[in-house]
Amino acid sequence: MRHSIFSLLAFAVTALSASGAPSILDLKHSLTDDHIIAPESFETRTQQLEENFYLKNFVVPGLDTGNPAIASPAVYEERLKKLPTQIELPYNSVVGNYINMYLNKRRGLVADMLALHNYYGRFFEEELLKEGMPLELEYLPVIESAINPNAVSRAGAVGLWQFMPATAKGLGMEINSLVDERRDPRISSRNAARYLKQLYEIYKDWSLAIAAYNCGPGNVNKALRRAGAENDGTGAKKDFWQIYEYLPAETRGYVPAFIAANYVMNYYPHHGITPTVVKRQLTTDTVMVNKYVHFNQIASVLNLPIEEIRMLNPQYRADVIPGDYHPYALTLPTQQCLSYIMSEKNILDYDRELYARRSYVEPGDNRAPSVAYDANGNVNLSLASGQSQNADANQALATTQASDKVVRVTHTVSRGENLRDIARQYGVSATDIKRWNSLRAGKVKEGDQLVIEKIEHTTPDEVRIVSAPTVAAVVDNNSTSGTEPNQTVTPAPKQSTSKNREQPKPATNTQRTTAAKTTIHNIKQGDTLASIARKYGTTVEAIQTANGMKKTNTAIRAGETLKIPAKGGSVSSSPKKSSGSTAKKGAKRRR
Repeated sequence: MRHSIFSLLAFAVTALSASGAPSILDLKHSLTDDHIIAPESFETRTQQLEENFYLKNFVVPGLDTGNPAIASPAVYEERLKKLPTQIELPYNSVVGNYINMYLNKRRGLVADMLALHNYYGRFFEEELLKEGMPLELEYLPVIESAINPNAVSRAGAVGLWQFMPATAKGLGMEINSLVDERRDPRISSRNAARYLKQLYEIYKDWSLAIAAYNCGPGNVNKALRRAGAENDGTGAKKDFWQIYEYLPAETRGYVPAFIAANYVMNYYPHHGITPTVVKRQLTTDTVMVNKYVHFNQIASVLNLPIEEIRMLNPQYRADVIPGDYHPYALTLPTQQCLSYIMSEKNILDYDRELYARRSYVEPGDNRAPSVAYDANGNVNLSLASGQSQNADANQALATTQASDKVVRVTHTVSRGENLRDIARQYGVSATDIKRWNSLRAGKVKEGDQLVIEKIEHTTPDEVRIVSAPTVAAVVDNNSTSGTEPNQTVTPAPKQSTSKNREQPKPATNTQRTTAAKTTIHNIKQGDTLASIARKYGTTVEAIQTANGMKKTNTAIRAGETLKIPAKGGSVSSSPKKSSGSTAKKGAKRRR
């Protein structure tokens, strides 16, 4: 059926050309086609789009009278003709079908796009003006992505302007695991304007340039060849409507949808859709970041909703700015940019160990990171560490798997407390507390009841030693054979039978305490027992014993001090239980 329509159209063109009647440029106004494929943006779910932080917090959607006030083709044609555009916007039945689709089934989508255009439209206009491009091109994202910076097509095109990876990289846009500049409103708009300018310079016709933006120059060139653009003998330049039949089905609907988008975004008041009201103006600025930083760190210190940071910076795919790779722009509300600059050190120090990445790891190192976090930046407290606290003593242990369970507690806010203090107290993040209690501003007052989810660790009370290697050797004053550097050799009294050699006397508790000299460590932000133990070459258990702490207590606070024993100083060398008890009592007295 479609081919018969085009055959009749071609016959009419021949007849009209022979009689000197109007050319095919006039027939495009009466073109019909029932086999086009609508752009994917028409499938956008308004419920999903309305989750955009800007729509939820900065605008009041316009009222919908519910009356589409469908106009006649003559009215549509007259209104399109009056628009002050550089690009030709002719009317035909295909354009009319798209207009009616927007005004009927997709009315809610039009209202949302009008609201989103309040914010994203300024990026479109600024970049188009810089390149000297027609401003009506700012409505291409309407049919490309429904003005959704996180839109992803079935073919893998991404962002407001729906760039494919190869095209984006060819234009110099960065795409990796953490950054996708196709989602960046300004960068993608800048490159879209440049790309459209390149296409126009090739075809010298905006309808062909727009078609090539959709299906690629290769498909447009193929359609031009099939339409006989090079050898029709007239020398007349072809446009989109003359090669319409030879274009892919989706591209045939692309230019008509672009014309319809220009109509509805300008004439929506004539069809019962009232303008969107901006209830709070969003003004933004950018700051360059040259450090590795997580959105949670920024949100917690600057007291910003993390959803707002995500909305302003959709190019960062995992809530991470890898500024240590090269400097990146961070967009924030204008008043917060100076706050970031002034607070950058605090931001980078906030939960530093939680978001740190190991830069060097030895093969076979079984020590797990002290804290792990998931893709959303939430602490994975149930991660069990495989490191044995007895590794320094080289003891083989029969351990029982520790079990963890999540416990909910209620915390009553005291005078002067803030979320950061409470988070440190329970070993969780302030962001988690806000999420558990649905706090938007992140502020609390005295008497507030907060739900805290913490991990309760259940560990065996005792660890049974299966084998503890001992060295039974007599050390001669003139010989150290059989020992390695820094190896401690324990003499065995039974093997020393010489009358001239004195038997070693057991050290008293006082002597052991004196030998085990302690160092005072001032706890800093980000310190953990594990990191302090590694720094001083001791173990977590030794530090806990020296400070009278329980094995299950690993919480420490910045500003406090810890006593750090010398290697082996706080743990008695005697295997007897009574000695261990004495050492523990001594630790309590010292505290």
